[in-house]
Formats: sequence, C-alpha cells, structure tokens
Amino acid sequence: MKIRDLEYFIELVKDKNFSVVADHFQVSQPTITMAINRLEEEYGTTFFIRDHVHHQITVTKVGQQYAQHVRMILRELAIARREIDHAKLNKIRFGLPPIIGNYYFPPLTPRLLRSNLIDKLEVTEEGSENLLQMLLRGELDMALLGSASPLQQPELSVKEFAQYPFHIIMSRDHQLAKKQDLQFADLKGQSFILPDTDFIHEKAFRRMCRLAHIRPKVIYRTNDIHIIKNMVAENLGISFLTELAITANDRLVDLALADPQQPVFHLSLAARHNEILSPAKEKLWELILDYGGKKN
Repeated sequence: MKIRDLEYFIELVKDKNFSVVADHFQVSQPTITMAINRLEEEYGTTFFIRDHVHHQITVTKVGQQYAQHVRMILRELAIARREIDHAKLNKIRFGLPPIIGNYYFPPLTPRLLRSNLIDKLEVTEEGSENLLQMLLRGELDMALLGSASPLQQPELSVKEFAQYPFHIIMSRDHQLAKKQDLQFADLKGQSFILPDTDFIHEKAFRRMCRLAHIRPKVIYRTNDIHIIKNMVAENLGISFLTELAITANDRLVDLALADPQQPVFHLSLAARHNEILSPAKEKLWELILDYGGKKN
C-alpha cells in the first residue's frame, strides 16, 4: 500500500470526480484510477460505484468507513513528519496562554535556566482553546492550558495541578467595594470590563450569568489584562478574573464570590498521548509539575 494512494483516495471521496483529483495532484487520470483499483483489490471490496452514463461516482458505505480510518492515518503521518523534522532541532514547542504566561510562569524561569531548558523553548502565546487545537494537530509538543472544567481529551496526556477561583475586582471607590458576602446577583446592572471571548473566562462568566439570571452589560473587552485593571482602577467598570491574574500590587478591591457551585480556573499541563518525550521534554514536564505541586 502506498501513502500516495491513500491521499488520492481521500481526495476522491471529497471531490467524487477522477478528473478533478488528477488535476489537483497534477497527474493523469489513469494514475488515480489505478491507485483506487489497487486499494479495492487489496481489500477485496468496492469503495466507489461508477456511473459511466451520468459520469458520477458514489462512495459506498465501506468506502465511507475506510475514509474515516484513512483520514486518521494521514493525519498521524503528517504529525509524525513534523515531530521528526522538529526533533532534529532539539527544541521544545511550548504553548503558553497570556494569563498563565504573565502570572504563573515567570517564577519558573530561574529553574529553567538552571536546568538548561530555557534556550530549548519555542514559545507560542495563544488562548488556551487555540493552543489545545494546535496540540491536537501536532503543532506543539507541550502546553500549559487553562480550562473552566477538568480537561478531558483522549488524545492527550493531561495533568491538572492547580485550581483558582474567579473573583470580582473593582475600584476602591466603587459602591460595592466594602460589601460582605458578595453574590453574582448583586452585580446586576453593573458595567463589566472583560477579557476577550477567546479567554477561558468567557465560559465561566456566562455560566455565572445564567445561574444568577443576569443579562450582563459588557462595555469593553480586551486581551490585555493590564488595560482591564487600569480601567477598573479608574472606576469605569468592574471585572471578572481568575485569582491567578490578581496581585497585591493592583490597587484594586478583590472580592471572592459567595455563590455556591462556582466554576474555577483549572490549570493543566498537556502533551500528545502517543508522543515519546525526549529527555529535555521529560525534564520540562517534571519540572513544571514539581513546581506546581510545591506552589499549591
């Protein structure tokens, strides 16, 4: 079986036209026909029904089933090719969301330097959702990920090592700044300044709004947490942030919520389940988990 035959097959399933597939790969139509014939002969079945009168082809049920396996095979081969090419560089493609990168990762830097790992890192800064997809596609070796619920992906090895509640931050001059036992329902009518919707905060925020039966008034969104804090400090609105992103130097009032069944910010380390980690990757994996265990 040739890999190219599988590529021809999956393209034919999509286009259902031998000429179009031949043009796509810049080969002759008989080349595509012979490749499909080889596959059908190897399995002793028919993947396509040819209607020569109407110049149409139909994918059989067996062909549809086989296509699911072929897509997975081609995807894994592409990932393997990227991993092999990248292994030659002795680098670690590492995903780091902005909040985790700004507020959790910096204290790890001295350990990375002492372990001779800092120069091996190729860091990609994206939201956790984007990094998760990159990890699944084999474009990253490892990533720190935030999630609003425990991260469950059968294709990944995931180690959750920290949880942080979501808090409300506001100006010291805000009317609710001294309120005891603040509940989310108390925030009805307030102006919110929030992280962009691709942050994990969005899922948690929407959940709290549903539970409190609030239609939120969001006046501004940004991916820059420092801008959010500065606007909140000027009493332009309040915000909903994970405790991880709140520090004692923020000049803000930080209030925990008294609501039951609150979502939390889950912090996890993840890598592809079937990737055999190099010594450097193993060292990074263990270092991060060791730091997380001691910190929490």
